[in-house]
Amino acid sequence: MSRLLAVAAALVAGALLGGNGAPATLLAAAALLVAGVAWFESGPDSTRELTLVATLGAAAAAGRVLFAAIPGVQPVTVVAVVAGISLGSRAGAATGAIAAFVSNLFLGQGIWTPQQMLGWAACGAVGGLLGPALRSRWALAALTAVLGLAFSASMDVWLWYGFFPHTWAALVATVGRGAWFDVSHAVGNVFLALTIGPELRRMLERYGRRLRTVVVWA
Repeated sequence: MSRLLAVAAALVAGALLGGNGAPATLLAAAALLVAGVAWFESGPDSTRELTLVATLGAAAAAGRVLFAAIPGVQPVTVVAVVAGISLGSRAGAATGAIAAFVSNLFLGQGIWTPQQMLGWAACGAVGGLLGPALRSRWALAALTAVLGLAFSASMDVWLWYGFFPHTWAALVATVGRGAWFDVSHAVGNVFLALTIGPELRRMLERYGRRLRTVVVWA
């Protein structure tokens, strides 16, 4: 864990020394992702938990690829949030990051991948933090709508900061150009949260209880 944190610190230093623009944002996002890996590794060493998180991430990635023809609509946000609610923030964050990375193997890897991994990891972590307040499907739908807009806004700001002049006019133009996709993301999240969210949560909670069950042989 200490080595990973040292790598994260080196990446942060590189981001600070690298000035403005895309390289700095890439290094900063990579630093946070490395710190997230260290956080995940600090938890209990459970092969079953790792397998479940990897499976969830792959399923969310497959759904994102499947819905690629519909701009903005994908299940990654909902799956990451529900994983966080059911299994905890660490698992939710890992699910979101894995889903972004794996789906981009098919949709295209690039300088945007660490930022997407970080954004969906944050969605999963928020799900874990707010888990007790999300027992209702409507509460889940409302949160995923807000997180969908927040994720899309973070990508718009990243695009503006990394590749456009740092002016208010450029920021407004960048956000306005992506507004349709941002709204589509939020609406898609609401639909998915209402239709599959509660059932997925109940299934993952059952798995979570099994993961936490300790068998003692007398």
